[in-house]
This record gives sequence, structure tokens and C-alpha cells, in this order.
Amino acid sequence: MEKIALVTGGTRGIGAAIAKKLKEDGYTVVSSYVGNTEKAEEFSKNTGIKTYKFDAGYFESCQKVVEEIENDLGSSIDIVVNNAGITRDKFFHKMAPEDWSAVINTNLNSMFNITRSVIEKMRAKKFGRIISIGSINGLKGQVGQSNYSAAKAGIIGFSKAVALENANKGITANVIAPGYIATDMVKKIDPKILETIVSQIPVGRLGEPDEIGSLVSYLASDKASFITGATLSINGGQYMQ
Repeated sequence: MEKIALVTGGTRGIGAAIAKKLKEDGYTVVSSYVGNTEKAEEFSKNTGIKTYKFDAGYFESCQKVVEEIENDLGSSIDIVVNNAGITRDKFFHKMAPEDWSAVINTNLNSMFNITRSVIEKMRAKKFGRIISIGSINGLKGQVGQSNYSAAKAGIIGFSKAVALENANKGITANVIAPGYIATDMVKKIDPKILETIVSQIPVGRLGEPDEIGSLVSYLASDKASFITGATLSINGGQYMQ
């Protein structure tokens, strides 16, 4: 039976590229979304990938949808790509509590909510891949993103702990930390500002969503079974640890 992969926030941008690559690899892929039903339906029509609407920031919703996916597909989830995320950028001294809480809930608490909903069955199967999408800004910080940077940094600590606890059960947990990727959102940045951003990237260009998809593809494969607890940067040399 084909392995099942769930990509959260998997109908647009980086998430869509990941989902399409995993399907190309032969996995049964499902994607989640929380807001734009029209875009999700268009994505499903174009790719044949089934979508489920739920908010990864709420544990009960995650449990319910994971159970629904398992019932629909007749097996438990083998690969989780934690990609769902939002921004609420403001200087810290102007940041409202709700701006902080919204980002921490969606970007970090979702790690627990989704992973906790699948981990027991992964352990029983003695196989699992937990791949979480971090950010360059979780490594170096960013002005106006104390909430986002904190959440993305938290993903790294979370993944290391999960990796240690589950290594002897055939489960790996890794983080991919992208830099600036040519998604629709990034392409809408003012051209002068975008030019400044690109000038700070040694390779001289933005990354492509497909490049993130290819790295996820590798980490999901049997070839990457000896990689766990790692944070893999893909940022064109913009920030080197």
C-alpha cells in the first residue's frame, strides 16, 4: 500500500509544491487548508490531491481530521509535513498580545497538535517521517518578527526532542529552514525592496518552491533514514550557521 503523506497549508506556495512533489514520488497525498476554499478546490482539480479544511492551531480539529483522513484512505498517516504558518509582523514594542498568540498558536502549537495526532500509530508501525518547515528567521531573527522568529526557533527544539524520543521506532524528525522563496506572497513585495533582499543572497536569486519540495522528498524517503534531529538550511547562502 502506498504511504500516506499529509501536508498542512498544502494548497498554495511552498506547501503546494511539496504536495505535488510527494505525489510525483508515488505517495498518497492529502493537503490541508484553513481559509481559501476556492483556491483549495482549484488546487484539487488541477492536481488530484484531496484537501481537508481545518485549523492546525486547534488540537481537537487536528485529531478529528486525522481520523477522517485515516478512515477515508484506510490506513494511518506515514509522513507529516508541518507547513502551516502565518505572519503578524510588528515591532515588538507595538505588538499586541493577540498578534503574538496567533502566530505562536498557528506556527508552533500546530507542531504538537498535528504530530501528537499521528505519532502513536507511527510508533506502532515503526515508521514515520515528521518534516517541519522552519525559516531562516528562526535561526537569525528578524526585525518586526519576534513572534514568527520565536515560533520558528521553537520548531527546531521541538523536532530535536521528538527525534530523540522516536529514533528507535523508525521515525525521523527534521526541520527545513528556507530563506526567501519565490512564492506569490514574496513576488508581491515592492520591487525595490525585493531587489535589496536579493542583493543579500550570495547566489543572487530567490529560491524556488520546487527546491523545497525536492528536499522534503529526500527527507521523506528511505535514503534519509539516518538523518534525524537536523535543521537543513536552504537559503542561497544568505545565513550560514
